[in-house]
Amino acid sequence: MIDLPETASITVKRTNTGDGFSYPILWEHSFDGLQKALRDIPDLHPSRVCIVTDSTVAELYLSEVLDALDGWAPVLESFVFPAGEQSKNLDTVSDLYQVLVAKHFERKDLLVALGGGVTGDLAGFAAATYLRGIDFIQVPTTLLSQVDSSVGGKTGVDFQQYKNMVGAFHQPRLVYMNMTVLRTLPEEQFVSGMGEVIKTALIRDAELFRYLDENRVLVKARNPEAMIRVIRACCEVKAAVVEEDPTEKGIRGILNYGHTLGHAVEKCSGLALLHGQCVGIGMIGASWLSMRRGGISEETYRKICEVCLSYGLPDSVSGLSPEEIVQASKSDKKMEGGKIKFILLHQIGDAFIDKNVSDRELLDAAAVLCR
Repeated sequence: MIDLPETASITVKRTNTGDGFSYPILWEHSFDGLQKALRDIPDLHPSRVCIVTDSTVAELYLSEVLDALDGWAPVLESFVFPAGEQSKNLDTVSDLYQVLVAKHFERKDLLVALGGGVTGDLAGFAAATYLRGIDFIQVPTTLLSQVDSSVGGKTGVDFQQYKNMVGAFHQPRLVYMNMTVLRTLPEEQFVSGMGEVIKTALIRDAELFRYLDENRVLVKARNPEAMIRVIRACCEVKAAVVEEDPTEKGIRGILNYGHTLGHAVEKCSGLALLHGQCVGIGMIGASWLSMRRGGISEETYRKICEVCLSYGLPDSVSGLSPEEIVQASKSDKKMEGGKIKFILLHQIGDAFIDKNVSDRELLDAAAVLCR
C-alpha cells in the first residue's frame, strides 16, 4: 500500500469576489474516506447521487465507490458510458440528462465524476447545465486528471472533432484522489499524464522541472513518494492560477502551453493519439518557437526535448503536413479577434501569452513537428 499520511490536502479558493469558491483537494490511499470528505462540505445534503464513469473504470472501481458512499444519500445511482474520447459529446450528455430526469434529480443533488479527463469534463458539463447547475465532485483516476483536468472548473465536450468546443466553467465541491489507482493505470495513460506534468513545470515551476529531470527513474516507476511530490506540485500551480483567473480572462491562458498545436494535432490525427501525447508534441513546437523568439536558449530547448522524450512523449507526428496543423489551429477556441493566443516561454518556469505569433511562425513551428 502507498505510504500516505491519513489525509493530505490543499484548498482551492477565491473568496474576495462575487464569483467566489472554495473546495479541498484531498489525497488518500483508498476510497474509504470519501463519505467523510463529503459530509465535511458545508451545505451539501443531496437526496440523490449519481456516479458518472466509463466502462473501463466501472469494472475497476465503481463497486468500491458505491460501497464507500453507501448510507450517505437516500438514492445512489450510476451512469456508465463507453470508455474513450469518442464518447465525449453531446449525445452522451443527453443520455445522462435522461437518467437524471427519469430519477427526479433536483438542484440540491450531486454528480460524482469517477474517472479520467473525459469523465470529469463530461460529468462537469452535465452538472453545469442540468437545471442551470447542480453540484458535482471530481474523483480522478488517471494521472492526467489528477494533475490537471480535475482542478479548476473547466468542463465541456467535443463538437464535430473540435476539442472542448462546447463547455462551461463550473467548479467542483471536492477533488478526492485515491493514489493507489495509479497502479492500474496503463502505461500509455501514464505517459499521457506526464505531458501535463511537464507542461505545468515549464510554465510555472522550474524546480519541478529539475526534479523531473533528476528523478526520471523514480517517477517512471511510479514511486509513491515521487508521485505525491509531482501531483501535489502540479495541483498547487493549477490552484494558484485558477484562484487568480478562474474563467481564463488573463493569466490562466498559460495553462494552455502546448495546447494550440497539440489540439490541432489531436484533431488532425482523428484522436489516434492521447491528449497528453498531443500536448507533448505541441510543447516541442511551442518551445522551438520560444527559442526562435529568443526566449529560451538552444540548450534549454534541447533539454526540454530530452526530458519529454525520456518520459515516452512523442516529439513529432507522421502523416500530417504543417499546413494541416496550422489550419486546424485556426479553429481553436483560444482564438481572440482572429488571432491565436499562443503561449511561449521567457524561460523554464516563466510562461507568457503572445497574441502576435504570425502565420509564418506558426507554420515553421508546425514544420518542426512533421518529420
